[in-house]
Amino acid sequence: DHPQVTPAGVMKGVHFFDTNDYHRGLDWYRSHFPTRRSLATMAERVGGTVLTGESSPYYMFHPLAPARIATDLPGSKIVVLLRDPVDRAYSQYLHESRRGYETLEFEAALEAEDDRLAGEAERMLTDPYYDSFGLRHHSYMARGEYEAQVRHLTDLVGSDRLLVVSSEQLFGDPGATYHRVLRFLGLPEFTPAGFAAQNANVYKSPISARARDMLEDRFREPNKLLYDFVGEDFGWSG
Repeated sequence: DHPQVTPAGVMKGVHFFDTNDYHRGLDWYRSHFPTRRSLATMAERVGGTVLTGESSPYYMFHPLAPARIATDLPGSKIVVLLRDPVDRAYSQYLHESRRGYETLEFEAALEAEDDRLAGEAERMLTDPYYDSFGLRHHSYMARGEYEAQVRHLTDLVGSDRLLVVSSEQLFGDPGATYHRVLRFLGLPEFTPAGFAAQNANVYKSPISARARDMLEDRFREPNKLLYDFVGEDFGWSG
């Protein structure tokens, strides 16, 4: 809603850096965004710079995407929105199950994950055209080990270009979190009419106590490492 922000095309995420569309080249990627002329027209109308961007939940985890972004978009700023990894894992599992990409029960999928993902990242690094089904669809725990991902992205783009916030901060105090993002992007203060929930899901069956315990044990140390790295405790379970 900010008058100096306009989205990419018709979709929130172009998925350029994490699919084989990357090999179409930057001109193909740019075609999804407003033209320089239209951005200049909007900037003249609002009296300030107009920003555009996109987002993908797979960019930070993808073995090749962070380096591609650092190389191809050297002036960009990046907002990383992280959710309690326990809830994130279960949410992804339900999403993949609904789409038919997961047939195992949740606990069985967690137990199978390490074997499913073994060697997949390494194969993608050696073959840029290889698209790992497992990394994309079965990475319930691996994606939630945030510290290594955030550290890698920071090493590539620099801490001044990266802002890390939690979903819980956004849900709990959307106004404050929104204005924090505006300051990071260098945009003037603006308050929209409201903050409606997007992509909200209601779980028909809650995560089992055994699965939650398993995940809390898995994420306890990675969470601490993340808090130390970003200098902020997000208060997640475990």
